[in-house]
Amino acid sequence: MGAEKPCHLRVELAAQASGRSALVEMARRNLAHLKAGTVDRAPSIHRVPARHYTDPERARLESERIFRRLPLVLGFSCELRGEGAYKAIEALGVPVLIVRAADGGVRAFLNVCSHRGAIVAPDGLGCARRFSCPYHGWTYDADGALVGIADRADFGEVDASRLGLTPLPAAERAGLVFVALRPDAPLDVDAFLCGYGEVLAELGLERCHLAGRQTVAGPGWKIAYDGYLDFYHLPILHRGSFGPRIPSKALYDAFGPHQRVSMPNPSLARFESLPEEDWDAEALTSGVWTVFPHVSIADFQAGGKLYMVSQLFPGARADESVTVQSFLATEALGEEQQAAIAEQMRFLAHVVRDEDYFTGLRIQRALETGARRDVLFGCNEWGGQRFHRFVDAVLETEDAALPALFGAGSGRRE
Repeated sequence: MGAEKPCHLRVELAAQASGRSALVEMARRNLAHLKAGTVDRAPSIHRVPARHYTDPERARLESERIFRRLPLVLGFSCELRGEGAYKAIEALGVPVLIVRAADGGVRAFLNVCSHRGAIVAPDGLGCARRFSCPYHGWTYDADGALVGIADRADFGEVDASRLGLTPLPAAERAGLVFVALRPDAPLDVDAFLCGYGEVLAELGLERCHLAGRQTVAGPGWKIAYDGYLDFYHLPILHRGSFGPRIPSKALYDAFGPHQRVSMPNPSLARFESLPEEDWDAEALTSGVWTVFPHVSIADFQAGGKLYMVSQLFPGARADESVTVQSFLATEALGEEQQAAIAEQMRFLAHVVRDEDYFTGLRIQRALETGARRDVLFGCNEWGGQRFHRFVDAVLETEDAALPALFGAGSGRRE
């Protein structure tokens, strides 16, 4: 490839390569685009049928074959700091209990008592060595084992070893806690991440502090997620907030369906006169990091570095979604920083709710009229093209073939 055409560069980011070496490769590619004045371009425009955003049956399939089969980010390492720390959460109607076990690992279970199906732990964060069902007092330990039955002698003979909480596949990578909502989920986290975990680890999320959380209702999940992969709209839709100082150019680095979205960055030009070991992580990790199918990670300044991790969940209908915005701070939370974070949270809620999702909800209504047969993703919107192609591929792939589907994109920018 000649230097004049960096848009055609194919960068092999092998899964076994260190996260930092992958970041350096991305920075070099960014510099090549910067010098040439180019951006990533897909080979052609891509059309997505409008019904993919509105059809209730397709929405049901997406819920079942994407969100209930793939590992989802349901927690953060900073929420589970010590033994017995737990998080109870409901995802797509499935009650989940995540626990930090005595060996330091994470465990996840269906948060459902094996006696009569009551929810064992209320939603939220806490710390406990035992979990007692509020209905009849059956008790479980951090490994999900049934360790106590109220009035056991009167209850009758049961095999307690078969009546523990139902385990769910769970793993912790790069400060994120992944859980699959099906006990028999066909894909492990490392296969799912396609080598992306090592690069995400460079963000340092595992060292962060939970600084705040808020939720925003939005349009259908794919309309909402399209925006996280789209820099094209930034100076236009967000002209009243932060858009005027942001270019619309985007570069995409993909590990399977997971994508880092960045823009040609003039500040990287200083790296050319520096040895690679002096290339600072702050510049190397800029951009928006997405984890298929539902997470976006962006960083801001609020008395120090602040990550907004957006977890997007489809709603009960095709035209609904909920986004949970969790804010992770890299610095200890002093009073001054907390005030700055609170202000940043208000601003970002406004941007997402009143600009992004306000527009998305109107798009949702417009598409439901049937006015458009399809929508377009331009050559400069490669991230959105890749996302929709992968959505289609996952829907069409049976359980046994999912590892091969993800493995085909392992560590590779397509």
